[in-house]
Amino acid sequence: MNMRVQVEEKAVPPGLDAFLSALVPAGYAGDIARDRATRIVHATDNSIYQVEPAAVLFARDGEDVARVVRLAADHGIPLSPRGGGTGTNGQSLTRGVLVDTSRYMNRILELDLERQMVTVEPGVVLNQLNDYLQPYGLFFPPTVSTASRATLGGMVATDASGKGSRIYGKTSDYIEAMEIVLANGETFQVETMPVAEARELARREDAAGRIHREVLRVVDENAGLIASIFPEMNRGLTGYNLKHVLGEDGNFRLPYLLAGSEGTLAFTTRLTLRLRRRPACRALVPVRYATFQAALVDVQRLLQAEPAAIEILDDTILSLARQDVVWGEIESVLGSDDDRPVGGLNFVEFVGETQDEVDAALALLSNLLAAQPGTVLDWKIVTDANTIAGLWSLREKAVGLLGRLGGGKQGTPFVEDTAVPPERLAPYVEEFRAILDRHGLAYGMFGHADVGCLHVRPALDMRLPEDAALIRPVSDAVAALTRKYGGLLWGEHGRGYRGEYSPFFFGGKLYDELCALKRVFDPLNLLNPGKLASVDATLYPVERIDAVPLRGEKDRAIAAPLQRDYDRAIACNGNGACFNWDRHDPMCPSYKLTRDRRYSPKGRAAMLREWARSTSTTTGDALPDAAIEEQLKASLDLCLSCKACSSQCPVKVDIPAMKSRFLHRYFKHRPRPLRHRIVAAMEPGLSLARRFPTVANLGLRLMALLRLARWTRLVDLPALSVPLPAPHLSRADLDRLAADSRHDEIILLEDNFTSSFDGHVVDAVAGLLSRLGYRVHRAGPTANGKALHVLGMLDEFAKVAGTARAYQSGLLATGLPIVGIEPVTVLMRDHEYAGPGLGEPLHIQSLDEFLAKALESGRLVQAHPASTAAAYHLFPHCTEKTAKPGTGQAWARVFRHFGLDLKLPTAGCCGMAGLFGHEAEHAQMSKNLFAMSWAPRLADLDPSTVLATGFSCRCQTKRCAGFSPLHPAQALLAHLDSLPRSPQDAVPNSRPIPHSQQGEPR
Repeated sequence: MNMRVQVEEKAVPPGLDAFLSALVPAGYAGDIARDRATRIVHATDNSIYQVEPAAVLFARDGEDVARVVRLAADHGIPLSPRGGGTGTNGQSLTRGVLVDTSRYMNRILELDLERQMVTVEPGVVLNQLNDYLQPYGLFFPPTVSTASRATLGGMVATDASGKGSRIYGKTSDYIEAMEIVLANGETFQVETMPVAEARELARREDAAGRIHREVLRVVDENAGLIASIFPEMNRGLTGYNLKHVLGEDGNFRLPYLLAGSEGTLAFTTRLTLRLRRRPACRALVPVRYATFQAALVDVQRLLQAEPAAIEILDDTILSLARQDVVWGEIESVLGSDDDRPVGGLNFVEFVGETQDEVDAALALLSNLLAAQPGTVLDWKIVTDANTIAGLWSLREKAVGLLGRLGGGKQGTPFVEDTAVPPERLAPYVEEFRAILDRHGLAYGMFGHADVGCLHVRPALDMRLPEDAALIRPVSDAVAALTRKYGGLLWGEHGRGYRGEYSPFFFGGKLYDELCALKRVFDPLNLLNPGKLASVDATLYPVERIDAVPLRGEKDRAIAAPLQRDYDRAIACNGNGACFNWDRHDPMCPSYKLTRDRRYSPKGRAAMLREWARSTSTTTGDALPDAAIEEQLKASLDLCLSCKACSSQCPVKVDIPAMKSRFLHRYFKHRPRPLRHRIVAAMEPGLSLARRFPTVANLGLRLMALLRLARWTRLVDLPALSVPLPAPHLSRADLDRLAADSRHDEIILLEDNFTSSFDGHVVDAVAGLLSRLGYRVHRAGPTANGKALHVLGMLDEFAKVAGTARAYQSGLLATGLPIVGIEPVTVLMRDHEYAGPGLGEPLHIQSLDEFLAKALESGRLVQAHPASTAAAYHLFPHCTEKTAKPGTGQAWARVFRHFGLDLKLPTAGCCGMAGLFGHEAEHAQMSKNLFAMSWAPRLADLDPSTVLATGFSCRCQTKRCAGFSPLHPAQALLAHLDSLPRSPQDAVPNSRPIPHSQQGEPR
């Protein structure tokens, strides 16, 4: 342990200060970050390692990169490039300086439709590019599961491939040209050229000439050795790919050497990529098997149908998927396995230019499957594009799902992308499983069965020394096994710190030649050192897999209570789903807007772990690391507590819950701001304000006139708008209902937000339910404590939550359905009210849930003809949309039943998020978030067709767009009221809601 710490300290570049100081005078325009938070956030990727960089640079363009590399050479500073940060083998980790291209170098520069080529910067994300290309019918084929955040520069660095590589190949197959920065800071354009031209260039005495001369020497002198060592399979030896430098067409192809070199030879600053026509037709066939081995064995038979891809999943992945939000979208296809447990699943995909072409392939597959009926459990043909996307999202989530194995163990990447010739895959996997079984390891398996590349993640708790100690023996055994079967330890995700196995696969002679290439490209050994190859094995050895600091080592130092409270931060496996490029994706709006990974769930999890470790290692009156604590606090202050990460992150890294615990601890020894106390008193005060709304609104206007809000730092507070007066249930009413309730009776549970600020919605919900024939009993709003929880006032929250749960339990005791209105407060039943010590979730239904069930049960029997009115457009609350992804479809079914068309535009967070948008310091950010996602979606819509389920969303839209969207209940009620009434419109014995005369009108 001490030796490892010494290595880290010794490796801090001595010329770092001079180097960083020289950047701006040299014309560098990017960001320079030395703060602890940024370094901690960039110390991990999707691997088992944790290596803290000395600094992080966010270059703005290729010229910035050239300046950085040139000055690094002058000062002896090691550099490593970083893109999406999703590498599974520590490719972008360094003790030197990281150069990040994802923040600024993410522009699509030029599209050449005639030649079907595109020029991009390396920070462009794969999905970003393909979304841009979609209107032109083109796409960039290599399909990685991390497509939502993987950058093209990173894909080139590892020569990435993925689903469909059997027909589409790898990233290197699409590189037309590369602009690179050499180790001396020179910029050089790399293109495929005739060998004669390359030999002419090799006569030059500059860096480019020396490089071409040495590369030609290596491939000329070792042609036979290269042919015998590089395997004949789809997933060849990535990293210094000598096999494809000389093409059969007589061309010299240096891009094949650079692709897969992981930044050890040069920095990429621009890419020109070849594109393909997007297939017009597609079909997916999930084939289910009793065992995983049966699924593996059957791959060779399925390949006779010539599919575009065969992806395999084992029973571990399928079991974990049932706990994920994605399962609701695909359960109807994959079905239940209650009678016949499913041990393996093959996804067989077909693509074609015509439907006839796809249909012919499907018929061939069906015949193959029907010919041996006992081999498979069943199969289904899926052609609906949305369903296909949902099924593939399951496959894409496989890595993250294995982070939820439970018991502190996670699917751990270190032997996770092995590849063998596909015809040898089944016996190879049998021996692979025997290795893992000998060590008593559980595991999940999935991958690209058609090309023999399997992803295997053994379940380990890297905080346990005995588990960490398994990395070496398992890696050695699997490396030997892959070589035995003519395969590779790395088939897809590059080598990174696994570079120590290079001589084992390349052999001593060829590995020496790789080191010779490293010397000519990077004579000072400054480009991503310690990976793949070295200029001098004695002075600069390639790092060994068990000599690199492990993340589990750091986490091991966290005290047990903190490990319990922040277990989701520790569980973060770095898969980076929160780095999703799409601004309309709801997860983590603060990251979407800032593009700063300190403000992402992964970044916050990393800081929480470091803060917890620092807190755990302090003694006596010593305080934890003040710098990381304050930087963590600053990051959490920008968290909107939207809770999308708690469901959308495959590992469920619930930042809002941990934020509450952190703030609770943080303010134990600090005075809370005045605003916290005012907010804490706000909910009890609303009860009084609802009785006198006119007086309350006058007080709000007076506060604004006198600018008293500057003391509270709260802005744009909404005016009170209470429902029409109506009786609320008393204790006697509850007792009567419990003794004698009817099937057409329900309880409408009001909430403090809607009943205080959007009373028209309460009236509309009650009116709609009454119009549908229900006898509606109104349960008055009580404090829910949401704001207390967000602020980390957990002692106060526990009291409010206890009271609220007791009240709601009393309502449930009547046996009647309880329906809530505001998504945030309804979802508290499953989240905040279901925490440790609070009991089981309460069965409060959302309005869409209740209506959808009524529709499915036949309760809403009267269907309505299709209306000619314009379609409505629904924007669900982002917390609701991510926690209950079926919400939009449920509303759509209900609207369709009443003859209305409801569309579901994709959109992220509106930016209000409860109090966040009303806090003065966050108001502008809140508006910027609205402008980023909601404003473009609303721009072409008629405001009268816009619906929103969340009060915050309606409030924010009014503030930023000048109109308040309707609640879906308002639209439905208005539609029903516009129709002629008939006895069939409602069930018998229905009654309207009685209204009393008590209270003040709105």
